[in-house]
Amino acid sequence: MITKPDKNAIRKTRHARIRGKISGTNERPRLNIYRSNQHIYAQLIDDDKGVTLASASTLEKDLNLESTSNTEAAIKVGELIAKRAVEKGFKSVVFDRSGYLYHGRVKALADAARENGLEF
Repeated sequence: MITKPDKNAIRKTRHARIRGKISGTNERPRLNIYRSNQHIYAQLIDDDKGVTLASASTLEKDLNLESTSNTEAAIKVGELIAKRAVEKGFKSVVFDRSGYLYHGRVKALADAARENGLEF
């Protein structure tokens, strides 16, 4: 019997390959995202120190979202993470799509972050 490949295992392999090539610094942190079926999360990470500098997700109450699993929610999270990054003095980041295809919610979050002041 032929089994289907585990999509998340393939994504994790892709993510490990990407992470071997990129890392965040204090001057240019890594914008990491995680996408689940219900939510989307974004973090600014300094890999040199191993510290999260800022974060945003659809779990936050002040976003007032109807649905947390669509592109509108991803846009709100992208705007929020960009606002928090600019407040802390970060203009340029390294985008880490975590092995996800650059499409849909991932693309919406990235575009919203770019429109609100982040460069990557």
